[in-house]
Amino acid sequence: MMNAAAARRGIVRETFGRFGPLGVLLVLGALALMGPYGLLSWGENVAMLDKRESQIAALEAERDELQNLVERLNPDRVDPDLATELLRRKLNVAHPDDYLVELEKQR
Repeated sequence: MMNAAAARRGIVRETFGRFGPLGVLLVLGALALMGPYGLLSWGENVAMLDKRESQIAALEAERDELQNLVERLNPDRVDPDLATELLRRKLNVAHPDDYLVELEKQR
């Protein structure tokens, strides 16, 4: 009886010794193919990267535009045309002989 149990343990150890590393390699191969950074998700990651880069470019353009506005509204040297434009827009006033031309923002 003792020899049969020991033989079974030996067979189980030998089986796991051979097929255990194979199972680990199969799992790693599956992750390399289908995981979040695997080959199948590579195209999706590239598309997401392109989308993020375009968002970053749009945000940088908006930041530059706001930085220009801040510089033009510096209390030490305010741009008089911008100050007049902002006051008229906020107060909703215009002279009777003024012509107002609104331009679309360029993006």
